[in-house]
Amino acid sequence: MREKTFILYTKCFILENMQILAIETSCDDTAVALVKAEKGNFFVMDDYVSSQTKTHAPFGGVVPNLAARDHLKNLPLLLKKIIAKNKIRQNNVDLIAVTQGPGLIPALLIGTNAAKTLAYAWKKPLVGVHHVVGHIYSNFLQDSTFPFPDYPSGNSSRSNLIRFPILALIVSGGHTELILMKKHMDFRIVGQTLDDAAGEAFDKAAKILGLGYPGGPIVSAYADKFQTSAKARIFPFPTKRPGIPQSQALPRPMLNSPDFNFSFSGLKTALLYTVRDHPRILKSKKITGELCAEFQQAVIDVLVSKTIRAAKKFKPKTILLGGGVSANKELRKQLGEKIKEVMPNTKYQIPDAKYSMDNAVMIAAAGYFKWEFSKNRKPFYNTWRNLEADANLRLNK
Repeated sequence: MREKTFILYTKCFILENMQILAIETSCDDTAVALVKAEKGNFFVMDDYVSSQTKTHAPFGGVVPNLAARDHLKNLPLLLKKIIAKNKIRQNNVDLIAVTQGPGLIPALLIGTNAAKTLAYAWKKPLVGVHHVVGHIYSNFLQDSTFPFPDYPSGNSSRSNLIRFPILALIVSGGHTELILMKKHMDFRIVGQTLDDAAGEAFDKAAKILGLGYPGGPIVSAYADKFQTSAKARIFPFPTKRPGIPQSQALPRPMLNSPDFNFSFSGLKTALLYTVRDHPRILKSKKITGELCAEFQQAVIDVLVSKTIRAAKKFKPKTILLGGGVSANKELRKQLGEKIKEVMPNTKYQIPDAKYSMDNAVMIAAAGYFKWEFSKNRKPFYNTWRNLEADANLRLNK
């Protein structure tokens, strides 16, 4: 049995010990996990993720009905494996957590119906988890040598503690949001994308450049390999484009808007027109790589700028980064450097790279906190009767 220990970031004196079975099927990854919460620690007993990249690669994006088909095939296999390997029985599971939404409704239905069936058969409480909340709480899984935050033993002065208020930047294929948290399970969206999410923009950029799917890792890999200074780049810069410095080939949408919202559709369109007007770009890996670096930097510039501006206004004690795009090395690095430069007393927290992507461990963590910090637990009992998948689930629901 594989077991990995993580610190459970909260006040341990109010936590109860329990074992959680979690399921995640919001998009194109089928995931299950068995997590034990004991004495203020998370023990990841087992977790599995089945990717559908090969299924969706020919289409350049996720096809909802194909995703549901693969979930229907893979989820029973993963559940059977984790149940048999860990000897899971009715008497040794205390809570079932499942991604309720948002996401692709055909995919969500597979996971929620499986979780409801288990909750009914085992007579266990069921918690529906918001997918973005899972990404937030992936940051609360860190190496077990870290101390508890806000623990009343005097450790609260340690620099590696997560303290409220928290500002979370969640960046994924379906979400780009700035979320303010003043306490556990209390969320306020202070900024969000008005069109494409950053991860979706990366996928479309890769498609425009003929690089394949999924786009984020590919664009990042090309950018890393062919990164050069702006002056050294050899791809042709568009000319006479208002508001764009000569050192930049692509715009930084809404960089100077007075709010904390994002927009990436214009950046994607600018990339499309750049390739259309200069077709020789696609004939050179070096020029394509330089354009990938420019596109990636444009996204990072907007994300970092908006996050820092929001942090200056709301003055969080901790800034979290989460979502699939949080695995991007340059985003992690540049956001951390900027926070250190302008807000040196603010804690910067990023998730383990493995838990940046969709997974069930983060759903178990979020489900546990939702269970612990709910004022009234009665609605969570017998929720197999009324928990329904919701493609547009609101954050505070």
